[in-house]
Amino acid sequence: MKAAIIMGSDSDWPILKPAHELLKQFGIESEVHVASAHRTPGKVKEIVSTAPQRGVGAFISAAGAAAHLGGVIASYTTLPVIGVPINATSLNGMDALLSTVQMPSGIPVATMAINGAKNAAIFIAEIFALSDDSIKDKLVKYREKMVSDVEAKGKRVEQQLGKE
Repeated sequence: MKAAIIMGSDSDWPILKPAHELLKQFGIESEVHVASAHRTPGKVKEIVSTAPQRGVGAFISAAGAAAHLGGVIASYTTLPVIGVPINATSLNGMDALLSTVQMPSGIPVATMAINGAKNAAIFIAEIFALSDDSIKDKLVKYREKMVSDVEAKGKRVEQQLGKE
């Protein structure tokens, strides 16, 4: 099973690239598309409606401003859709957050933090890990590494304080 990353603009790629890389770390293939809910709705529909034939099992949707992309994707599929609001306007991403999180009943979009693409990748890994033990093992190792990284940082701070 693979993930599809759909972003509303190529300017969103720097935010989404770490998610793409993290999916690779978990052994999850992903396809990447630029398609706009407003400017290329036909392309969005085509990507989403043909996704199961390509082995797609979940979507990451990322858009800024009036971020309707996640909702449009969700309207065409019953696969999980994870929205990443992008900070792209003078409203610092709050417009995108509200557009993504305020979905009508029956058409859910799981919503991450503003620019929270890495969490979207982790969430997909958690979904896929329900039926794939190798992904589950990689998630466990990822979490263990986070723990050891935090502990190492804590020790460095303690050492610096001891030198004062």
